[in-house]
Amino acid sequence: MNVTIDRVTCVSCGSCRGACPGLFEENPDDSFSQITGKFRSNGNIAEGTPSGELEECARDAAELCPVQIISISD
Repeated sequence: MNVTIDRVTCVSCGSCRGACPGLFEENPDDSFSQITGKFRSNGNIAEGTPSGELEECARDAAELCPVQIISISD
């Protein structure tokens, strides 16, 4: 599974962080959501590969996002 966040369109509501705090965190510089360091792809804060136990909450986060900026591909 690959998860991507369109950080340009993020409204920083925190719904993804609430649904899946192990995968998403708030960027301290701009307050937008980003992938936690442990799961980033090549250091990219907007793209990552969660561990198996986080896949379900990653899907929940994508569904809950009010601006639908989280993309998931298998």
